Amino acid sequence: MNLRLHVSKNGDTRDYSQRGYIRFAVIDLDKSKNYPANYVCMLPLQPRVNGKAHNVFSELFGNDSLELAKRLLSEALKAENDSEIKAAIEERLKLLEPKPFGQVKCRVCGNFFEPGRRRFKQRICQQCIQKKRDSQK
Repeated sequence: MNLRLHVSKNGDTRDYSQRGYIRFAVIDLDKSKNYPANYVCMLPLQPRVNGKAHNVFSELFGNDSLELAKRLLSEALKAENDSEIKAAIEERLKLLEPKPFGQVKCRVCGNFFEPGRRRFKQRICQQCIQKKRDSQK
């Protein structure tokens, strides 16, 4: 199978709440060179949730679906020229990255940290809190 990602942008959609809805279709270039004839399935936001296949893409490609989705998106990112489509592809790639367990992203620096036990949720890491205290003195 010679799989590629066909990314299309619909600018004037009435059915969708977003303007400029972007679709990601997985195609097989061995079947045909034209888009509707070589369609395999749509690329989901997340191929597998908790290790279970919950969509057609995951059912077709099994355990390799996550790696295949990353490869297809990275190839499409290299080949794409449109800035809106590039941004959408980058968002999809971020969704496929695993989140560290028990860690939170700092609102100031963006690094992941393990929050301490407090009454409220800690959203800023200790280094940023210390920098803020030092700058106020």
